[in-house]
Amino acid sequence: MPADDNTRPDPQVRQDAAAGRDAYTAGLYQAVVNFPPGGQPEPAVPQRVWGDVPARNLGFTGREELLAAVRQALAAADRAVVQALRGMGGVGKTQLAIEYAHRYAPHYDVVWWIAAERPELIGGQFAALAAALGCTQPGADDATVRRAVLGELRGRERWLLVFDNAARSADITGWLPGGSGHVLVTSRAGGWDEVAGSVEVDVLSRGESIALLGRRVPGLDEADAGQVAAAVGDLPLALAQAAGYMAPAGITPAGYVRLVEARAAEILDHGRPASYPLSLAAVTQLAVDQLEATNQAAAQTVRICAFLAPEPVPAAWFTNAAGQLPTPLGKAAADPLAWGRTLGLISGQALARIDQQGLLMHRLTQAIVRTRLSPAQTAAVRGQAAALLIASHPGDQQLPSSWPGWARLLPHLLALDPGASTSALHGLADNAAWYLINRGMARDARDLAGSLYESRLTQDGPNHQRTLDSASTLASVLSETGRHSEGRDLDEDVLARRRQVLGEDHPDTLSSANNLAVDLTGLGEHEAARDLDEDVLARRRRVFGEDHPDTLSSANNLAVDLRDLGEDEAARDLDEDVLARRRRVLGEDHPDTLSSASNLAADLRELGDPGAARDLDEDTLARRRRVLGEDHPDTLSSASNLAADLTELGDPGAARDLDEDTLARRRRVLGEDHPDTLSSASNLAVDLSELGEHEAARDLNEDTLARRRRVLGEQHPDTLRTARNLATDLSRLGRTPDGAAT
Repeated sequence: MPADDNTRPDPQVRQDAAAGRDAYTAGLYQAVVNFPPGGQPEPAVPQRVWGDVPARNLGFTGREELLAAVRQALAAADRAVVQALRGMGGVGKTQLAIEYAHRYAPHYDVVWWIAAERPELIGGQFAALAAALGCTQPGADDATVRRAVLGELRGRERWLLVFDNAARSADITGWLPGGSGHVLVTSRAGGWDEVAGSVEVDVLSRGESIALLGRRVPGLDEADAGQVAAAVGDLPLALAQAAGYMAPAGITPAGYVRLVEARAAEILDHGRPASYPLSLAAVTQLAVDQLEATNQAAAQTVRICAFLAPEPVPAAWFTNAAGQLPTPLGKAAADPLAWGRTLGLISGQALARIDQQGLLMHRLTQAIVRTRLSPAQTAAVRGQAAALLIASHPGDQQLPSSWPGWARLLPHLLALDPGASTSALHGLADNAAWYLINRGMARDARDLAGSLYESRLTQDGPNHQRTLDSASTLASVLSETGRHSEGRDLDEDVLARRRQVLGEDHPDTLSSANNLAVDLTGLGEHEAARDLDEDVLARRRRVFGEDHPDTLSSANNLAVDLRDLGEDEAARDLDEDVLARRRRVLGEDHPDTLSSASNLAADLRELGDPGAARDLDEDTLARRRRVLGEDHPDTLSSASNLAADLTELGDPGAARDLDEDTLARRRRVLGEDHPDTLSSASNLAVDLSELGEHEAARDLNEDTLARRRRVLGEQHPDTLRTARNLATDLSRLGRTPDGAAT
């Protein structure tokens, strides 16, 4: 590899008009003999050849790491002396190549820019290079020019060729010299692995986006710049257009964001900077037009992805849903070879990035594609996207093994706004809300469940099965988020309607009765909960049998009621039976099995056997951490229970440490006022009191009591328990509840 040349070119350079070289704007150029006043020529400086490199963009921002990586790869002098900059339209590939050529110009004697989008014009540009190098006679044919230029460059070391916007590697392979120089290629297409090292050019970092906007829009603060950057997805061309539109028009950042959200294709056709030949809207529309003219299956795929989230769409979803997709897409998706060609065409137009995770389309590309469709086309494609998701159902949302699939599907489901759609997506959306509940993300499920319920109530009326399903889901979300009173009211209404419409013993009626009993337990109405759970258990045993999961769920809930009512032995006997059945029917690590194990441990502790309770809670906690994760509400319940065992076993220090961790996690996951969070706070106060930290215990109990009174009410058992604990703290501190000294 030649040593770096840090000499700067003679400033008195001349322009070679015949070769089309701009000596004054490019920065490094052909140096020629200068004639001093005496008329005698000075010795010639080494010739530099600089051809058609666009002027440097003085507003270029960021990309320092990427530029350094490209330089390092090119300077390594191995197979990577050809580097292809790949990425979607508007991501800044050409700007990056321009900046590289100018920044590293002192390291090259020859720098030549070739517009490679039209392969038939490459030969003419090489002829100009041949003339500048003096290696052919004017009028030579392409074959002669190619041999001469490639031979000349192979004999040199310090040269750089840039092939800008190459469509295919095959278009430039015959023009690559080899040898010790460098080649930089920009392309939207893939397929460069056999020719070049591939460098993926992605959107800017948020910090780079903010810096770019800040430089170009006077007075724009960082927060407003961040909003604009988020709206355009940090895409360099979109950022440059935003700056070019906002600054002269005087439009506010919020106003521009609203325009992007409402009229993306229109707004992204304005404000094009001089350094880009086309606007983002024009670049995207051109790529879509080329795809539609080439392959309808690929065009249909792009349209469907445009209605989903700007997140990876697994390619397997299309192959699995081939029978539900329109032709010719369905036919292509069912044929591995045809599907591979389809994906290759989409990647070739850089309308989506395609890798092992799936197809990833930028949000602005999606918006522009959607805008091109008529209302009838929009409705049809939305239906196709819904069919794709329905066919990609991840499975039983209660099972942790299905959760990664639900995590992939959920953003796309939300992008289709199932609450505002037809009923086709409602069932899948209901399942998604239950996934969030089972995952311990009930707060995230609330908006989805509420939207579905309101939509179905409007579309179908209060007594329709779909409406009642959504109401039941929403009631469960309310209960899981500690809003038991609201959940109870909704469950009571659903139960009454289901009894009237479906009958007493219908599975859905029994589910509503079961859910209502859970609400009553949360509200501290343990006798009413027990009576309802006993009735539901008897009916489920008769309808489903002893070992059905729904029957076991009722038995589990009844055992909780019995323990809350002080019937600990009866609770233990029932929990032992349910645990044995669930282990046999569902397996050791099923979430329901672990719930039974946790409940049995609580029975053992209440019956005066904290050692056995600790052993069972330790095992359950370990399993829940492995199956559900550290922050799942059920895992945190096990941690709380284990801390209670440690307190009973006379180890308040270990209990305090575990309760502190659990309280911090519950505050973050569930919120400050969730009943479970308040239980952790109450337990930690007990630990502090046992450790003699009475003032800290008092402060925590005072806060917990105020919250429980507001959330649960004055007469809730948990509120009364906290009041008693606070009275004990005050007594130990020599105070009365009104603060007076005793």
